[in-house]
Amino acid sequence: MFLSILEMFKIGIGPSSSHTMGPMVAAGRFLDMMRQSKFRFAGVKASLHGSLAFTGLGHATDRATIVGLAGFTPETYDAKDAELCLAHIRETNSLSPANLPKLRFNPTKDIIFDYETKLPGHANGMILMAVDTQGDVILRQVFYSIGGGFVVTEEELADNRVTEREIAVPYPFKSAAEMLTMAQTSGKSIAEMKHANEVSFCGSSAFESHLSRIWEVMHDCIERGLGRDGFLPGNLRVKRRAKKIHDTLLAERGNNLAAPHIINDWISVYAMAVNEENASGGQVVTAPTNGAAGVIPAVLNYYLKHVPEASQERVGEFLLTAAAIGGLIKFNASISGAEAGCQAEVGSASAMAAAGLCAVLSGTPQQVENAAEIALEHHMGMTCDPVQGLVQIPCIERNGLGAIKAVSAASISLRGDGTHVVPLDSCIETMRQTGHDMSHKYKETSLGGLAVNVPNC
Repeated sequence: MFLSILEMFKIGIGPSSSHTMGPMVAAGRFLDMMRQSKFRFAGVKASLHGSLAFTGLGHATDRATIVGLAGFTPETYDAKDAELCLAHIRETNSLSPANLPKLRFNPTKDIIFDYETKLPGHANGMILMAVDTQGDVILRQVFYSIGGGFVVTEEELADNRVTEREIAVPYPFKSAAEMLTMAQTSGKSIAEMKHANEVSFCGSSAFESHLSRIWEVMHDCIERGLGRDGFLPGNLRVKRRAKKIHDTLLAERGNNLAAPHIINDWISVYAMAVNEENASGGQVVTAPTNGAAGVIPAVLNYYLKHVPEASQERVGEFLLTAAAIGGLIKFNASISGAEAGCQAEVGSASAMAAAGLCAVLSGTPQQVENAAEIALEHHMGMTCDPVQGLVQIPCIERNGLGAIKAVSAASISLRGDGTHVVPLDSCIETMRQTGHDMSHKYKETSLGGLAVNVPNC
């Protein structure tokens, strides 16, 4: 099993990797299918199912699908251009994607939110259809957005073409146990093994460039979030808080009366800044998802700005270690809130961040594995219950607490020698089983939990 850091950490847009980025990617793939077909198309339609239907409006799934069918991609998305394009589509009831004829498309009629039909492959399902001049469907494809911006067709999911991809790399591991054995045998750290795998996969130059870009986008997102106030989109009218909290923390610096626990506020505010940007549709890095995008940047920023003798040169080590843990979780369980609840999103991100921090604080591979296990274990059973389907409540604060747990997990692990009772592999399998047993009401459908117990009108 090999999952590249280029796939784990995707640069995209908010508010959701599975509900916004995924449908946009699926739409782009469908356009490619249309371009390769011999049929002559006159229009397109879409239907959203499962979680994509229940929380699609709050996650802007319909909007993402439309601009995806117009040719926009998460990597090159420009908000102003997209707004102009959407206005033109609404005015003309048509799409004009590159290298295809003009296509009929009515945004209010040709995207259906199907709350009744659950597609069998995954909770995040959608069907894209192309029609002829008579309105008959002549091309149809089922897509599943499986979390973190990953998209598969129903055929790919059935064949395990993506989830069980085998690529020849120097240090292949499918489990934490295999990872630790390889580290002991080779004498290399987890990051060093992951680096060797990455370079063999995409080449040194491309890898180093992307790795640098990942942290650049993460850091810029934190800075934008710390500099903006006002209200987030949606009917909840949630106020941005990161800027005010950050300004207060800056003003309190040097105050000898400040309590030591204030460091938790610094960690939280970095995460909140990212997730406020995500909620507003800004550029983020899926880490491993958009809903959990604040945890890893917050912990890495905490390391660089608050840990004595921290080194910018170890940013790559942090991200490589985190990605290795994230790959194990995705391969053996899930990073999708719609599939396994928020334990799969913020829980996974916290485990990844704990591992990364432990590594750059010179933890052994055994301590790194322990740190990841501690963080994941203490998110077990966490539900995904966004109020009004918006990635705001409880998501923004939850990232802050996930970051704090990651730092604590790394610290606890470093106090020991890496030996512990619950292996990371067992914890990941427990998370998978817990997600499987969890009611669909608590898996990003907004049918239970805070989503129904908080007044939101």
